[in-house]
Amino acid sequence: MTVERILPTEEAYELLGLTREIAEGELAPRAARYEQEGEFPRDVLRTIGRAGLLGLPYPEADGGAGQPYEVYLQVLETLASSWLAIAEAVSVHTLACFPVAAYGTERQRKSLPDMLGGELLGAYCLSEPQGGSDAAALTTRAVRDGDGYVVTGTKAWITHGGQADFYNVFCRTGGPGAAGISCLLADADTPGLLPQAPERTMGLRASPPAQIVLDDARIPADRLVGEEGQGFRIALEALDTGRLGIAACAVGLAQAALDHACAYAKERTQFGKPIAAFQGVGFMLADMATQIAAARALTLAAGRLKDAGRPFSTEAAKAKLFATDVAMKVTTDAVQVLGGAGYVSDHPVERWFREAKVLQIVEGTNQIQRLVISRALTRD
Repeated sequence: MTVERILPTEEAYELLGLTREIAEGELAPRAARYEQEGEFPRDVLRTIGRAGLLGLPYPEADGGAGQPYEVYLQVLETLASSWLAIAEAVSVHTLACFPVAAYGTERQRKSLPDMLGGELLGAYCLSEPQGGSDAAALTTRAVRDGDGYVVTGTKAWITHGGQADFYNVFCRTGGPGAAGISCLLADADTPGLLPQAPERTMGLRASPPAQIVLDDARIPADRLVGEEGQGFRIALEALDTGRLGIAACAVGLAQAALDHACAYAKERTQFGKPIAAFQGVGFMLADMATQIAAARALTLAAGRLKDAGRPFSTEAAKAKLFATDVAMKVTTDAVQVLGGAGYVSDHPVERWFREAKVLQIVEGTNQIQRLVISRALTRD
């Protein structure tokens, strides 16, 4: 079904139209095969980048498109409605560009046009095997040695692991806690930076995460992003925007599931009439549509706060929490609407159901989002 949108400029409407053409013409026909075969869509991402969709919220002077977040989020939603792995890749890559864009030196920023243009694909290395949500306790260690850092440790659940051209490596250069964490920018060919085999995942099989082992990896000192001890602040600022991206992805996935369920319910007949005519199904579709509309509104409201330069961290947590829970509920209900047909891969709702689950986990689990929100409510 057509989603009525209010966009700030005519350029934004044209951009969303272009995105829809790419999503329906280039992404949707490929998604099932790539996901079934577990093939990483690097060529597709390069095409997306050359179309200007990998640097949307960054300034034109840096090689981006200078679009407000409310537009970028609706682009992500549109991509996700055709192929979640691509939308999630765009969101993660946009996140991976943040440290250099916001804190990079003049020399580091020279790479931004290639980063934002899609020639260089990024990864964000924060989580570790023993600590995902407790990021401030990370143990990957970087020791200064002459004109570089020697880095040892293991990063886990890294989107684009083994596929990326650059990695933001969050590591400990100082003492315990958040104050001892720094961010280093490592090229993929850094000696000692060793991507491991991709994880075998429930969904997003075309873009599975992988561990990154750092075995005395030597990263030049001029690749320090920001200052020593500033890494945790950089990480949290990036995650705030990343959570909005995942919320938008969730809305797009849920919308696709609703659209498919509606089309099926209007064609599938039982007892002499379409199953959509039965209240048991029709009311379910109504609830799905209402939940998606609410998730979209919450996500865009948070994006507009960011565009206005106002605090949005708590609102981003609310959007990520609500939208991803909605995606899980809506895809579950879409399978139910299709009945047995929804449980087989002949229909995409089976894949969307599996994919929705990861959105409740990435960029901070939904339990962490509730922690962020509750702390904001009780803070003096």
